Order: sequence, then C-alpha cells, then structure tokens
Amino acid sequence: MAHNSKILIIGGTGYIGKFVVEASVKAGHPTFVLVRESTTKHPEKSNLIDSFKTLGATILIGDIHDHESLVNAIKQVDVVISTVGGELVADQVKLIAAIKEAGNVKRFLPSEFGTDVDHVNAIEPAKSVFAGKASIRRAVEAANIPHTFVSCNGFAGYFLPTLGQMDTYTAPREKITILGDGKPEAVFVKEEEIALATIKAVDDQRTLNKTLIFRPPGNTLSFNKIVSIWESKIGKTLEKTYVSEEQLIKNIQEAPFGLSIVLSIMHSVLINGDATNFEIEPSFGVEASELYPEIKFTTVDEYLAQLA
Repeated sequence: MAHNSKILIIGGTGYIGKFVVEASVKAGHPTFVLVRESTTKHPEKSNLIDSFKTLGATILIGDIHDHESLVNAIKQVDVVISTVGGELVADQVKLIAAIKEAGNVKRFLPSEFGTDVDHVNAIEPAKSVFAGKASIRRAVEAANIPHTFVSCNGFAGYFLPTLGQMDTYTAPREKITILGDGKPEAVFVKEEEIALATIKAVDDQRTLNKTLIFRPPGNTLSFNKIVSIWESKIGKTLEKTYVSEEQLIKNIQEAPFGLSIVLSIMHSVLINGDATNFEIEPSFGVEASELYPEIKFTTVDEYLAQLA
C-alpha cells in the first residue's frame, strides 16, 4: 500500500532526526535508521537507538562515507530522508551517488529543515551554509531524483523557550533583547508537527519535486507580536533593548564561528524577513498547513501559554 512505503532515515539520532524517526514508525511505515558503529557506543545516542528499536524501527549500521553500506541500506527502502547536521550537508553528494546506483528510490528528502534556501538573502556565514544546501538541491535535480525539499522554518523548541535570547536558558520575565525593529514575520513550528507533515509528504504526489514550506497562520508572526503575547501570559511589560542591524552585523563579525552562524541566521530571519518575504508559487512550492489541514499545528500563543 502506498502509505506504507519503506523509509530510510540518515541522521536519525540528530536534533530533528529523532522526531522524524518516531513520526515515520507511528505512521505505519517500515522504518530503517542508518547509524554509525561509533554512535551505538555513545552514551546518550545508544539510549536513543534503543528507543527507536522499542518503537519498531530497524537499525542498520553504515556511514555516509561508506558507499557500499549506503547502497545496501537504500536498496531495502522506497524513500530516503536525510536529517544530517550542518557539517555533513555537503557530503550528501555521496547519498545522491548511492541513490543513483541503487536505482529504486521513489523519493529523496535531503537535509533542509530551515528557511527556503532558494529564497534567502543572508550574510556570511549563514550565506555559505544556505548556499551549501542550495547546491545539494541543484545536484538532486541534476541527477533526476524524485524529491521533496522541506523548509519548516524555525524550530519552536529551539527558539521559543527563551524567546530567542542568547544569554539564558529560560523565558525572560524582566527584560528582552529585540533584533532590528521586531517587525518582519518569522515562522516557528513544533518539531513533532514538522516531522508529522514531513512523513505525510513522502507519498504525496502534491509534494513531488516541490518544496514543502511551513507557514501555519498561528505560527507566522513578528517578534514584536511574540513578545506581546508573552507579556500578556506573564501579566507584565518587559524592558526592551533594540539591537540595530549595524550592531548585529558587528556582533556577527566578532563572534566565534558557531555563534556567528546562529546570529547570521537570526539576521536573515528576524531582520531580512527571509522566512516570509516571498510568495509560495505553485511552480515550486506548497504550504504545509494548507496541504494537511488535519494536522493541528500548535500555535505560538498555545506554546507560550504552556511555558508561562
């Protein structure tokens, strides 16, 4: 049956990968997770792998750098989903080669899970990160591999618990820093719901060779709006500090590499408005909440109510 296509997930022990594995199994897909031998010995990751087995997923030992293990794994499935981390994005050319050799894949979803990299206007170092993902898109298209690109925009669980504050692990209750003027609209979606829509897309003809873009109305709002919702939840007005674009660019240039990537992505989304400043045209994209009205997307308001 079409909805029971076999799915291979590469990068399943990563941040978004674990949600995709769970969603795949729960949707009734025979689910395979490719993990490195070294990962099975990692204290936290080995627990995660055990939880995948308990759910009913099949663990395959292999590596993106081991062509034979990739081809063998791919030959067992219909769909390949990559959720590899940033440092492995460029190495997905090896996945493309293995998919071409295996010759049986009905759909490939490369590692994206952020803003739509074909519609961003980012500064460095985010610019190079996005260009790397875009080059993988072009390689997938050039190889004529049936595909879906997933642009879920922001992870709610990453951003909302601190309202995007870099210097704290809890939501602010006294003061808050706002990048730019806080007016561009961004999108923040719960990870479980991103995974759910991603799995629905694998067998959906409407997402074939298209970008699945997430813009549920209750998840698409300006930073100022997020702050005002939070203030209404906690019953007080926060002291606001605005960081100019000029100052943010200076901070990015002076920050260590990992932080500079995060800050430059924030510049792209919260100052340039790269998540929402283009129309989703039928020629290239479809919107997740319109496609799957049966998914009850947790709104930012609902998410913040639970935090408060």
